Amino acid sequence: MSEKLLFVDDEPNVLQSIKRGLRKRFDLTTAEGGAQALELMKSSGPFAVIVSDMRMPGMDGVEFLSLAKQQAPDSVRMMLTGNADQETAVAAVNEGDIFRFLNKPCDTESLATALDLALNQHRLIIAERDLLENTLRGSIRAMAEVLSLTNPEVFGRTTRFKSFMNKLATELGYCDLWRLETVALLSQIGCVTVPEAVIKKRVSGKFLADEELLEFHKHTLIGAQLLSAIPRMEEIADCIRYQEKNFDGSGFPDDEVCGEKIPLGARLLRIIIDFDAQESRDGNSKAIAFLKQNAQRYDPAMLNAFESILRNESALEARPVKLSAVTDGMVLAEDIYTTTDILLVPKGQETTASVRGHLRNFFEKNLIDDTVTVWQDARIEATA
Repeated sequence: MSEKLLFVDDEPNVLQSIKRGLRKRFDLTTAEGGAQALELMKSSGPFAVIVSDMRMPGMDGVEFLSLAKQQAPDSVRMMLTGNADQETAVAAVNEGDIFRFLNKPCDTESLATALDLALNQHRLIIAERDLLENTLRGSIRAMAEVLSLTNPEVFGRTTRFKSFMNKLATELGYCDLWRLETVALLSQIGCVTVPEAVIKKRVSGKFLADEELLEFHKHTLIGAQLLSAIPRMEEIADCIRYQEKNFDGSGFPDDEVCGEKIPLGARLLRIIIDFDAQESRDGNSKAIAFLKQNAQRYDPAMLNAFESILRNESALEARPVKLSAVTDGMVLAEDIYTTTDILLVPKGQETTASVRGHLRNFFEKNLIDDTVTVWQDARIEATA
């Protein structure tokens, strides 16, 4: 009984009855209402199956299951209620994306059968997710790394995007990190069609004329089109399509999509991309000021979370490290240029075996120094 189930109902007697009937067959946790259930999901999850009543004070079942879907998308959601009207059922299916809709009273055997089916569904979800993470995600990372090494000005930024995406999504409590990281890693794939001069101006935060800005923005549509042809990448493609779309509805593409109708990954990426461009040109403090001055462009909750992340980043400091001491997972604090002034690896790049090999090759040719600068925790004493 390693897979846990969560039952949510405002009536303690109902929860006790469910426990008595099912505790020998399932690992059960109960919550008296949606608020308590959401806290339990954070502290005691993950739960394979979540079963909720409909009519509860403070937060009804539809609202709770909708929030549960955001917090734990892999959990299979069910509704067990005595209020089986059609409107309730439609709302539960559309907003909570439920697997089964069961009516009270529900006998123990019927409920147990439904739970077994829900657990099987959860196993399928996890198996598919693992397949995606272990194959597709690995392939995407490899492709992104190759692109960043061959064209660091364009694709080197995506490793910084991924790092910020991971931190921001974690700060906000989002669980589907692999999709969001993939959005960040592949966000610039359409830039292969954009003129190099336009890319350089955009990356450095320089002003773009209207025609140049339109030319650059087209990369979002091209990237989305490329990814839409790949199975399981439709949601990621949609995020890439809207990465230049502002929360207030302005930006690109010029349509009626705005606010929370903009895909989640695109809203996160919007903040990260603007900060990265401004920080490259003007430094950290001015980049933060820019975000605040243009707050209408961003999801307010996401902007607050991003500011919190940047405050925590103050615990890091840039330190020189010999190439021989560089290990996987370090983050470069400065761009690495060759003696011929060619950008080799951009700041923010996470070091991997291939990155370290790349650096060693250029060092052996006397094209770079034997020391790089990386971010390290300022509270930990530097090693020689």
